Amino acid sequence: MGTPDRSHVPHACGVYLMRDSRGVILYIGKAKDLFKRVAQYFNPNKPDLKNTHLAPLIRAIDYVACGSEREALLLERRLIREHQPFFNAMWKDDKSYPYVKITVQEDFPRILLIRRKSRDGALYFGPYPKVAPIKGLIDHVWKQKLLTLRPCRWEFGLDKPLDPRQRHSCLYLHTKDCPAPCAGHIGKEDYGRAVRDAVLFFSGRHGELRRRFEAEMKKASEELEYERAARLRDNLEALDQINERVRVRAVQAADLARPLAASRSVTDLQAALGLAAAPFHIECFDVSHFQGRQMVAAMVCFRGGSPHKDHYRRFRLRSVAGIDDFASIAEAVRRRYGRLQSEGAALPDLVLIDGGKGQLAAASAELKALKLRIPLASLAKRMEEVFLHGKSDSIILERGRPALQLLQRLRDEAHRFGVTYHRLLRGKELLGS
Repeated sequence: MGTPDRSHVPHACGVYLMRDSRGVILYIGKAKDLFKRVAQYFNPNKPDLKNTHLAPLIRAIDYVACGSEREALLLERRLIREHQPFFNAMWKDDKSYPYVKITVQEDFPRILLIRRKSRDGALYFGPYPKVAPIKGLIDHVWKQKLLTLRPCRWEFGLDKPLDPRQRHSCLYLHTKDCPAPCAGHIGKEDYGRAVRDAVLFFSGRHGELRRRFEAEMKKASEELEYERAARLRDNLEALDQINERVRVRAVQAADLARPLAASRSVTDLQAALGLAAAPFHIECFDVSHFQGRQMVAAMVCFRGGSPHKDHYRRFRLRSVAGIDDFASIAEAVRRRYGRLQSEGAALPDLVLIDGGKGQLAAASAELKALKLRIPLASLAKRMEEVFLHGKSDSIILERGRPALQLLQRLRDEAHRFGVTYHRLLRGKELLGS
């Protein structure tokens, strides 16, 4: 039997689930780039255990897109605990990912890098997918005296002073690299302020530090100090790890139906439209007006079959007089992709237009003028026909097919978003009058 089709797997961060011919989960993994990671299992030039034993059994590959590496890590761990796939258990190495621990339950807290959380009253941050950048960042900010907590592992407090012999033997005390609460050089209240700074730091509030690292890295690179520039680059990577947001509504391990249905609808849309790559990132345009006034356009974005509201955009149309849906779509498309092009930003895998051949042609002309090659389709409401750029005949998809449902969700969400914006403008106009 041949290897499963992998073209539907996107270049995106997430978790992948490999199944056998019965649909049983064989292996669960995470990746920053799902497509590249999955491809490694079928590389004939890399004959390792996974290629030899796992790859021949794989018949289907599902994925769940995630917002960050840390979210993917947490979901992977929960799914493995829930499903206990055979190959995960076979290759289990008891590796756990690191947390930053601030021992706030102590009189003079410390910052520790640990592998397991405990219910001991301490504050924990993480887990983090990569230990080296976090460890290097902690070391750097301590040396630069940005976080001035004691670096030792001695356990002492106000009611339990440190043994004088241990204190006198401490290198940090003699080099003045420590605030030395053990020797009474700092009081509990002043030390507490340093602890609060550390908590804020690991909560992600360090924009000024990021700007400083970026400036120093640029300077080091210009002065050919590549080793120092690399250390600063690693510090920026560590800051990114700390800043990664994990969605509170992240997928529950016991309920994969919704996210898997979303990713499978993307796969089905790829097949239905005959696209070369999975349309993981889709943007959809709609126009709205009230009796020819206040013409606006709205654009919504779906990633992995689900709304990605950070990329939603609204357009107050400037060049359109009266009711002209074609010109309205043209202006919105021109402004959106002209800006992405000038910024060098990532383009979508598919652009969907609410309308028929006329709206599709207007959008196509603008993309051509920008010299952009993005797959383009439109969805006409009356018959739910799908028109593709470059094809004269429309496509009629079966009612209830995941591909059509995804297109309808995009179209309806763009319409909702546009109408909401239009009502906002009308309300402002009424208040102004």
